[in-house]
Amino acid sequence: MKTTNEKKKTVVCYGEVLWDIFPTKTKPGGAPMNVAYHLRKFGIDSRMISKVGNDEAGKKLLNLLTEWDIPTENCQIDEAYETGKVIATVLPGNEMSYLIYSPVAWDEIKPQTENDKLVSEADAFVYGSLVTRNETSRETLYQLIEKATFNVFDINLRQPHYSPDIIEYLLSKCNLLKLNESELELIITWFSNGKFDEETSVRFLQNEYNIDEVIVTKGGEGASYYTKSTSYSFPAFKVKVADTCGSGDSFLAAFLAKKFEGELPESCMIYATGLGAFVASHEGACPAYDVAKLESYIFQKQTS
Repeated sequence: MKTTNEKKKTVVCYGEVLWDIFPTKTKPGGAPMNVAYHLRKFGIDSRMISKVGNDEAGKKLLNLLTEWDIPTENCQIDEAYETGKVIATVLPGNEMSYLIYSPVAWDEIKPQTENDKLVSEADAFVYGSLVTRNETSRETLYQLIEKATFNVFDINLRQPHYSPDIIEYLLSKCNLLKLNESELELIITWFSNGKFDEETSVRFLQNEYNIDEVIVTKGGEGASYYTKSTSYSFPAFKVKVADTCGSGDSFLAAFLAKKFEGELPESCMIYATGLGAFVASHEGACPAYDVAKLESYIFQKQTS
């Protein structure tokens, strides 16, 4: 239980903020922003470093962050490029396909002294691979990674916006890696001479790049968490999927929030799996809820 003088944990999320355009609706998105949204639900002081255009779409995103109690002073405004947007399509099997517009404002995130200070003082720094597609935002990320004390790489591969060389560099810098099983299979083919089972693949990455913790999400099959000496697996909760947009981001946020509360890995995984299922059963990446509602939802799923 938190005491009144206990300082909130701070997590800085870096990268894309955008609008996901579905056939019948438009929802806020971008993996780092999704993570920031869910961390704030757990009482984490989440911050967002990004960039929007000087347009109506950008103003709406900044207003939304303010509504979510996420500070916007680290979100830059670009006069030349428009706010990011993505055409999102739900494929058979509830997989998502994304057409990601380029170039947009979040491709042009510039270094700022205040961001260096923010990241250096934070408890964690969260980023993905998509923001590295443009040199400006990539170089800013590389500078911030060196300032951080705990780097969280949520890989989020989006074709064609990645390269093995950049992924390898980011792997070498992270303390915690999150990826899904298909991403794990792909990057193992890049960096090793064979195809391995999940645990062997994870251990290879941990040994090769000195990664302390790895989370592998597996959709309807659940997820696994690896430290250097142990591993934990947890099955997925069965849900009727609305779309899977942002479910992995919410998983990571819940896991980190509980980790920073000092919970055991089993408890972190239960919350992460529960929130991932809750988000998948709703439209969009950032449905409304509070932790009490989530805990009730998890209890119902565990006892049904």
